[in-house]
Amino acid sequence: MRKSVARVRRARAAESAAKFITGLAAFTVVGLVVFIIGYIVVRGIGSISWEFLTQTPRMFMTEGGIWPAIWGTVLLVFWTAVFALPIGIMAGIYMSEYAKRGTTTRIIRLAITNMAGVPSIVYGLFGLALFVLTFGLGRSVLAGALTLACLTLPVVITATEEALRQVPQDLRQASLALGASRLRTTFRVVIPAAAPGIVTGSIIGLSRAAGETAPILVTAVAFYAPVPRTVFDETMALPYHLYIMATQAVKPAPQIVWGTALVLVVGVSVINVAVAAWRARQRRRIRW
Repeated sequence: MRKSVARVRRARAAESAAKFITGLAAFTVVGLVVFIIGYIVVRGIGSISWEFLTQTPRMFMTEGGIWPAIWGTVLLVFWTAVFALPIGIMAGIYMSEYAKRGTTTRIIRLAITNMAGVPSIVYGLFGLALFVLTFGLGRSVLAGALTLACLTLPVVITATEEALRQVPQDLRQASLALGASRLRTTFRVVIPAAAPGIVTGSIIGLSRAAGETAPILVTAVAFYAPVPRTVFDETMALPYHLYIMATQAVKPAPQIVWGTALVLVVGVSVINVAVAAWRARQRRRIRW
């Protein structure tokens, strides 16, 4: 009896210790994120103005605004979504719903996982060799977006596949039992149920693309460029502009640096929060 009581006490103590350690880790991460965002807000809020958001740079990038960089980032993310999302989502659907289990499927999944772990500068060199030089696109919005699409694809494919796997098999079987085809079951039953996870994964991938510097460094961006008129023009982008302004040796402009960082962080954060709110609302409507 005493041994049983002792074991129960030890189990409770271990559970309390695990709860404390994991809670401490969670609060540490949240606190670090809040500190970083708060520091950027404090340093950059003084630079935010209508002129800063709508004007072009002046005086060797030390005055004026960052509108070309904002618009260039929007264009790059938009065209990245155009190229990456249809292919990535369809590939995820195939891997989850149609691919047979076997060596070939495991190799494909391993390749996708390896693609997600490739450093971003390697994607930049790949984009330079293929899109800029081989295809003759030059340094342009199109070449940069295609490179970022390659970077984003593994995230979208994996997120789509995992979201579809979380849909219970009972929904599929019920739809098939009612006479629906497998294609109709997939697109009318499974995908709507997995939509919150698919959208969230897609936005995470695009958010990563919006903040990348290395892939567009040699494929799309310039130190200074006007607002691009076509996808074949060079462009400015917020992450590259931030890198340039933070590392230039002549007449640094910290107000431009922190203001640019704040605009980039706020833009990505607003989109992520909006998508998280939409996902939470959609999941409350789903019952299984």
